[in-house]
Amino acid sequence: MKPAALPSSLAPLLNLDWIPVTIGKSACDVWRIDLGNGNSAFLKNEVRHELAELPGEIARLNWLTGMGFKAPRVIEAEQVDNRIFLLMSAVPGQDLTHYAGRPADFVRAYAQGLKRLHALDPSTCPFDHGLDARLDAAEARMKAGLVDETDFDTGHLGWTAEQVFDWLTANRPSTGQTIVTHGDASAPNILAENGRFSGLIDCGRLGRSDVWQDLALACRSIAYNIGREHVAAFLAAYGAEWDEAKYEYYCALDEMF
Repeated sequence: MKPAALPSSLAPLLNLDWIPVTIGKSACDVWRIDLGNGNSAFLKNEVRHELAELPGEIARLNWLTGMGFKAPRVIEAEQVDNRIFLLMSAVPGQDLTHYAGRPADFVRAYAQGLKRLHALDPSTCPFDHGLDARLDAAEARMKAGLVDETDFDTGHLGWTAEQVFDWLTANRPSTGQTIVTHGDASAPNILAENGRFSGLIDCGRLGRSDVWQDLALACRSIAYNIGREHVAAFLAAYGAEWDEAKYEYYCALDEMF
């Protein structure tokens, strides 16, 4: 179903084919819009509220593409009544879940993408994704009732959001070198074309953080999609050593989002 109301600048899109995008766990409604001749654009739509995702994603995409990185370009960003609309260009390739039957390509593209992102100069990145900021955001989401306790990983099933938050507060790890991280580096957000990294999507949590903010979610996603036995190959390709404590911590932190 298309939005009931669109900004006037987006009204011409109504006559095109809209395909709902259901992969991922975004709070936004997402569509792929067929522009013809093999071209597409993506539209996200969200109710505006204090903890809405789209304002942050718009700012981050503008910064990231301004750095020349492969990510969606903001075409239009507008608000109608209490809803925010973000129209973005498509990024070439398919998300890595389409490479589940090609584990070597899956691992290689994953490592390529994160290494390229993490090579950006963090001093130029205006977005803080460190633990102080993330725990504040987690607490705000918890108090607003936005944490989905039914979607927790197996290790936290039966926990409340308050229990996860208390564990996060009590087990906070030290932070290593601060780099530019994606913040939600799961396989559906990493794209590849012909087996090579081609871009990132869903960049609303991008910001400066410890490398394990991304490595933890990547390792978890690799284990889920192609098997835990491929995690070592990914870490070797990326150039990192396994860190059990940070893996557990950043996966637990992700429960709050």
